[in-house]
Amino acid sequence: MQNPLKKIRQLNKDENFLNLIHLVENTVAKILSLALLIVILLALVDLILLLYKDIFHQEPVGLFRKKLLEIFGLFLNILIALELLENITAYLKRHVVQLELVLVTSLIAVSRKIIIFDLDKKSNEDLMALGIATLCLSVGYVLVRLTRDKKS
Repeated sequence: MQNPLKKIRQLNKDENFLNLIHLVENTVAKILSLALLIVILLALVDLILLLYKDIFHQEPVGLFRKKLLEIFGLFLNILIALELLENITAYLKRHVVQLELVLVTSLIAVSRKIIIFDLDKKSNEDLMALGIATLCLSVGYVLVRLTRDKKS
């Protein structure tokens, strides 16, 4: 049996320490993936139940009791969660954060905010801020794509 002090010294070597960090990062990414899968499945079940209830258990006033934009928001929540899962999966495959995927996920999230934006509750400045965020993310995405295409 090795001396515990000797094990600590071995762990202190850069390569061994980096291997430990890599192992912890992978473990955390896998746990996050599993948790996100559970969230996605629960959100999907929630959306299906909401649609079922709104379509089959309502008075014939309109097709949906909930605002249609709220339902779109739920769809986009699931799409954003799927994009986050893709980000984690890409990280596990290549061990780098893919900026292009992060920007696309951010664009979807901001777009969701714009789609469900309620002018009665929010100000014009809030809408302008979302527009500026969309513009900045779009420019960033184009720059990343152009840089990637030049390298290919």
